[in-house]
Amino acid sequence: MSLYLTHGFLLYSIHVNPLNTRLGWMNVNTSLLPPQTLEPGAYPGFSSLSPPEQTTPVQPRNPELEQRAKAMRGRMFVLNELIQTEKDYVKDLGIVVEGFMKRIEDKGVPDDMKGKDKIVFGNIHQIYDWHRDFFVGELEKCLEDHEHLPELFIKHERRLHMYVVYCQNKPKSEFIVAEYDTYFDGIQADIQSRLSISDFLIKPIQRITKYQLLLKDFLKYSTKAGMDCEQIEKAVDLMSQVPKLCNDMMNLGRLQGYEGKLTSQGKLLQQETFFVTEQDTGVLSRSKERRVFLFEQIVIFSELLRKGSSTPGYQFKKSIKVSYLGLEDSVDNDPCKFVLSCRGSSERFTLQAANVDIKQVWVRHIQEVLDAQSNFLSAGLSSSPHEHSLTLSSTVLIFSSSSSFFPWSSAPQDSDGGCNGVSSTMLVTQDYSALKENEICVAQGETVQILAANQQNMYLVYRPANSQSPAAEGWVPGHILGPASNSTVFISEPFTLNVSMATT
Repeated sequence: MSLYLTHGFLLYSIHVNPLNTRLGWMNVNTSLLPPQTLEPGAYPGFSSLSPPEQTTPVQPRNPELEQRAKAMRGRMFVLNELIQTEKDYVKDLGIVVEGFMKRIEDKGVPDDMKGKDKIVFGNIHQIYDWHRDFFVGELEKCLEDHEHLPELFIKHERRLHMYVVYCQNKPKSEFIVAEYDTYFDGIQADIQSRLSISDFLIKPIQRITKYQLLLKDFLKYSTKAGMDCEQIEKAVDLMSQVPKLCNDMMNLGRLQGYEGKLTSQGKLLQQETFFVTEQDTGVLSRSKERRVFLFEQIVIFSELLRKGSSTPGYQFKKSIKVSYLGLEDSVDNDPCKFVLSCRGSSERFTLQAANVDIKQVWVRHIQEVLDAQSNFLSAGLSSSPHEHSLTLSSTVLIFSSSSSFFPWSSAPQDSDGGCNGVSSTMLVTQDYSALKENEICVAQGETVQILAANQQNMYLVYRPANSQSPAAEGWVPGHILGPASNSTVFISEPFTLNVSMATT
């Protein structure tokens, strides 16, 4: 097949192979061409076939804008993951509450298990209700306003302490589930659950840890986007503390043999494993591995049980009240050793840390507590018997009505409401329901005795028994307390406490 094309003075004769449509050969009648000089590599008659020049200029790249856009996409991805995993988490909690718990309620439990089923689940129902009815909805609002995300965690950080209560109960829960594993396997089969009850009960612990990881990713992308990250950093810090406290509480829940009330010993400041050598009346024991817990008001030594197990236990051995505690930060020229002693006793405990950093952290914390106690005692002795203005540098303050303040007075002493001489009382100005295990519920109009206060404006109080409830001791927030008729306690600066007591 032949095609004849004309272009200017040029006649093209193109033969096309009809079988495979490939270009065959081409004859050009060059006699019709005007004489011209060609540049090497140039071809005549094809100039008009070149593509037209682009009229729209190419925009130059802006790496900074591209990085910001990429970072913003990363923020959105993290936020979507947070919301979707929250919905999955609420669904899992629903299987526990509406599946396992409901089936157990309908089926009943063995006689020797009655009462223990409540311990298995702890406060998981409370966690489920709050996430389902409130928190998942608030997270979804963050899709419209990203800045709401860090504010949400900061505002509700105290509410998330219900996970601390859950974790403190978790070791007891694990023990009961293992003891009645056949029964719980039957419940799992009844509700046709793919996962076991243990798989579900670990999810709150996994979730409270996941929050900090997602917030750290959100902070990373926000930083790359050049945004103000002050609130996000604060949220990350808070949500890093809660899992640590949860872990501390799980370890405390595994402590056996301590007859006192741990929740009355103040905040857990540190816990660590040391090699401890005990000395009493000149007799030196061999070094033993001990898990040591440092509270605001007591130091507890315990023996590690089930070493190497995923669920270790601790057996109480000895304790020293902080009010009698002595510290020697250097011993045997060993940078990893320090000594704790008990005033009025010949007992000495030499602790050897795994490294210098651990030793320094412990010595610093203990010294701060001892210094604060000493400063408080000095302030109490040097002031008027009726009025005291004290600047707090410690984490805990114990009240006493006498001029010779006794920081170790913290428990009710007799049935008529006396409390180791403590007579500082305050009035409850509004009802309060406990959010944590170491707190108590109080009602408006009740009078409570003040035992201690900390830097978080929480007060350790003793509520005498009444016709509606038995006597109780625990923590309540300071904002629900007001002055009673015979004493006034008020905060004038962040760490200054003024106490005025009327004479009788």
